Amino acid sequence: MKITTDVSRCIGAGMCALTAPEVFDQSEDEGTVVLLDETPPPELHAAARRAQQLCPSGAISVSDPDGSPAR
Repeated sequence: MKITTDVSRCIGAGMCALTAPEVFDQSEDEGTVVLLDETPPPELHAAARRAQQLCPSGAISVSDPDGSPAR
């Protein structure tokens, strides 16, 4: 799993940091997403995918190692 974020799309809702705090945080200045681990271990994949689903702005992308969107 590889995670990327688009800070310019982030609206600072914070669902990512609440859902997967080992993978995401929020900037103290802007409130936007901070990616802590772009290749999290398998035990965090479900939480990372859930964070992607809950992101209201679509700022989080999750892909498989070959670059295809993760399911």
